Amino acid sequence: MVERMVTVKNRAGIHARPAALMVQTVKEFSSAIYLEKGEDRINGKSIMGIITLGAAYGTPIKIITEGEDEEAAADALVRLFESKFQEE
Repeated sequence: MVERMVTVKNRAGIHARPAALMVQTVKEFSSAIYLEKGEDRINGKSIMGIITLGAAYGTPIKIITEGEDEEAAADALVRLFESKFQEE
């Protein structure tokens, strides 16, 4: 299991477009992927789950991956957060 902490850096937060980018990115990985905000944990492969997480600018998010390609999956998600979901 791999855990990484990231912060939402794009001003608009996690809305439909970033959520779709995340799902598109992680669908190629076989690992289980979860995102945690506070006490809420959602499936990182579910666009609706990601949107309902309600992650605004500055929100810390824990990425949890578990499986054969867990490192690569976590790295791919971290890159998306670091790039501000290519919005800025």
